[in-house]
Amino acid sequence: MENKFKLTREQNIFIAKRNIVDYIWKSANLEGIGVTYPETQTIYEGGIVNGLTVDNIIAINNLKYAWQFILENDEIECDFNVLCHLHKLTCDKLVLDQNLGKLRTTPVNIGGTTWKPDFPIESQVKEELQDLLSQPEKTSTEIAIEVMLWVMRRQMFIDGNKRVAMLLANKIMIDNGCGIITISLENQKLFFEKLIKFYETGNNTDLKKWIYDTSIDGLNL
Repeated sequence: MENKFKLTREQNIFIAKRNIVDYIWKSANLEGIGVTYPETQTIYEGGIVNGLTVDNIIAINNLKYAWQFILENDEIECDFNVLCHLHKLTCDKLVLDQNLGKLRTTPVNIGGTTWKPDFPIESQVKEELQDLLSQPEKTSTEIAIEVMLWVMRRQMFIDGNKRVAMLLANKIMIDNGCGIITISLENQKLFFEKLIKFYETGNNTDLKKWIYDTSIDGLNL
């Protein structure tokens, strides 16, 4: 799985900043936050939007702050601490403070399937993440997609797992000049169908290739 784009980090950041509202809008909708692009733009710019819940507005702003963290911290390498920090940023004021950046200790149910993820154990999570990040035979793009899918299936946080997964994956992508992973609204229904199958089987082959083929944004500069 080759890198589709070969950018400098600065070039990748330029692309991310130019399309940041679009990425936040798509990511929010992926988590079931029914917000329009103009509403996302207004919230991002600090404006007032009527008709949205307070939690939805907070969620958009939290995504903004999480993206800012990614774009401004190239010197911080991806690890368990960054994963937990991204959860704090994305779920601030949306989950109880004692759950922010902490592995869940209660069971979770996933819509569309009876499959249930195991409880996360910190030592195992750290080891699994390090193993995924340390694959010299694979490109950064492939590693980023694998990390994203692993976080989604692991369901290690009480909420916000898909948001955190995409953010961590995109830090890997940006730091290595590989573009941006973003799932278009028209592809989200099919994505969820494939994600449920991945949850139930643990086999990421089909979904990984589909994301590679359909959901990587960038420019050949």
